Amino acid sequence: MTLNSASHYTGRFAPSPTGALHAGSLVAALASWLDARAHGGQWLVRIEDADSTRCLPGMDQTILRQLAACGLHSDQPPRYQSGCSALYQQALDALIASGHAYPCGCSRRDITLALQHSGQTKVRHSELIYPGTCRAGLRGKPARAWRFRAPDQALLHWQDRRLGAQVQDVSTAVGDFILKRADGCFAYQLAVVVDDADQGITDVVRGEDLADNTARQMLLQRALGVATPRYLHTPLVLGANGEKLSKQNGALALDVGQPLTALNQAAAVLGLTAQHVAADALSHWVAQWKCLYNRAP
Repeated sequence: MTLNSASHYTGRFAPSPTGALHAGSLVAALASWLDARAHGGQWLVRIEDADSTRCLPGMDQTILRQLAACGLHSDQPPRYQSGCSALYQQALDALIASGHAYPCGCSRRDITLALQHSGQTKVRHSELIYPGTCRAGLRGKPARAWRFRAPDQALLHWQDRRLGAQVQDVSTAVGDFILKRADGCFAYQLAVVVDDADQGITDVVRGEDLADNTARQMLLQRALGVATPRYLHTPLVLGANGEKLSKQNGALALDVGQPLTALNQAAAVLGLTAQHVAADALSHWVAQWKCLYNRAP
């Protein structure tokens, strides 16, 4: 298909209000906005505040002001995950009823000890692979969380619009992953799948660091009987230490006093050429984006 053939296109940018946008965040925001405009579709902003323990008061408004200063405006009022708990619970109930979810009584320490006992160690930046302790029942332990029952040999294939062919075996790479945490918060994987389905998201454009979430989300989409969007994962902005620029990695808040400078820097990461007039920059980049990503699987 070509970019202009999907008149129903709906994309989104979904920041967490744990800090202000930084240079890396703007790359994902700009890319998702450009892709929506190149399709002639809608671009939505979703505030991912399901985990209230990490959110900072007023940071949602800071993020919206930063986006607006760069000319990036949501086509609908922003959606807040904190107002969608009933939808997430409904989805969890459906997964429980269909046998795709089960209660877990393990703490992180329990999981770590079980993995150590079996001779496994956690690699830095990798997932803590759940050993399946509660798959057959709680064995007298109180339920702490809910997990998704990953099928054995859950080998998933998909085509990323930038990265190309992708494959992951969720059962070995992640194991049975959390849907609802011990503190009552719904996990990112469940919330994002429910939100994307409820908002009719057809295309997800986000940072490459989130690419390995795709297989888990595809499993949830299949279990819930909802559509799988197309995916495009953008290049990352790296910090001085060579790791992904992030709030935890000392990223500075985006300076929107000079929005064209910030946008030019983000555009360069995406392979777009610098523009010199703020009013024309976004329209120029839409045309360039069409040339770079004129086909989607």
